[in-house]
Amino acid sequence: MVITRFAPSPTGDPHIGNIRSALFAYLFAKTNSEYGEFLLRIEDTDRARHNEKSVEVIKYALEWLDIYPANLHKPMVQSERLPIYKEVALKLVKEEKAYVCNCSKERLEQVRENQKAKKLPPMYDKHCRNLNLPLEDGCVMRMKIPENRKIELDDLVRGHVEFDSKTIDDQIILKSDGFPTYHLAHVVDDDAMKITHVIRAEEWLSSTPKHILLNEMLGYKTPLYAHLPVILSPAGGKLSKRDGAVGILEYKKMGYLPEALINFMILLGWSPKDESEILIDQDEYALKFNRTAFLPGEFKLEYVNKAPAVFDIKKLNHFNEIFLKNKTVGQLKDLVSDYGNFEVSTSEAELLKRGGFITLVEMADYISKLRQTPEYEPEMLVFKKSTPANTKIGLSAVSTRLSELNSWDETEIQKIFGGVVSENSLSNGDVFWPVRVALSGEEKSPSPIELLLALGKEESNKRIKKALELL
Repeated sequence: MVITRFAPSPTGDPHIGNIRSALFAYLFAKTNSEYGEFLLRIEDTDRARHNEKSVEVIKYALEWLDIYPANLHKPMVQSERLPIYKEVALKLVKEEKAYVCNCSKERLEQVRENQKAKKLPPMYDKHCRNLNLPLEDGCVMRMKIPENRKIELDDLVRGHVEFDSKTIDDQIILKSDGFPTYHLAHVVDDDAMKITHVIRAEEWLSSTPKHILLNEMLGYKTPLYAHLPVILSPAGGKLSKRDGAVGILEYKKMGYLPEALINFMILLGWSPKDESEILIDQDEYALKFNRTAFLPGEFKLEYVNKAPAVFDIKKLNHFNEIFLKNKTVGQLKDLVSDYGNFEVSTSEAELLKRGGFITLVEMADYISKLRQTPEYEPEMLVFKKSTPANTKIGLSAVSTRLSELNSWDETEIQKIFGGVVSENSLSNGDVFWPVRVALSGEEKSPSPIELLLALGKEESNKRIKKALELL
């Protein structure tokens, strides 16, 4: 049975890198084991950066994306387990696998300055390693890294990796405030949660030998590790807010669909066998994302790329536009109503359904703008191949016929336009163009038929009569 976890620190809104790790862990558990489990753990031992609201934000983000941990509403919380970590640390000291250190900050800073001057890597100099100091206030506990040891790792993404113990620091495992460091706490918790696979960011690869050693020291079964590639900007540098490094819920505010984000994140470092781009079935997603379009076993970690992934907002926009266009009129009506804080009509949703919008915010803004009386210069009403006289004839005839129309539907409106053109010996440009401008105030817009249906009879007639007055 595969058991994976997502273990964020509640220090702010989760960003795209955090959530991608959660997504990959979720997919791997759900598609590679019949009873695979995905769990949530809150790693809140960094009290200086702790943000109480962040826990709820993390849960809400996972729910919105439907990356659903089995223990979402009652996750493991590290700050509730402090006695356990202290007991484990004391056990390691007793077994001489760790030791008490009372070095002051001033001494440690001096050691670092001396190492820097000699161009040596910054490491603890093991001053307290063999002193057998008692545990007192202000002291920390450090793990005792074995000397002259080669530590090997068969990473599920990186392959075989070896580390020399002489390059590994005697890591602090319990701080002077009684809180454990990430290194000790997550190893203890992974064992308690029976985690089989740790799927996390590449930045943790260099710390993995410490975690392997801690598992050995504590007699735990070491989980399998997979380190995901870093996410870079399109220019190849560090991802910035301008490129997309914002909290994941910012994408919700901007009007991106959860399934579009999921589809986008899957491809940030992972490639399907058939090079498909659209990986999420919308009908399945609407039911429940844990019934994904992936076949059992398809999300294999060997398909994760070693090379950095590139965050390209254009790709996300492309996916979101596709998923929006595939929504039903009813779905669009509900979604855009939520974003615009106003009720969207079926006809307006049908207008949106024609496509050309990247986000739900764009859609809501468009409907809001459409509802406002347009402002334009009278000259815009005259098609470039028409005349003011013909334009006025066309608009007047359309206005009269539409006012008399009882059934406001596409077929009847189309008949009116065709009749006005043929009966008055006009061109399509004499009729369709000025109606389009009268309704939208724009030269480029949906067809006048679509606009008439979206605006309704009363508003449409009002705008066409205004155009006639301007002429």
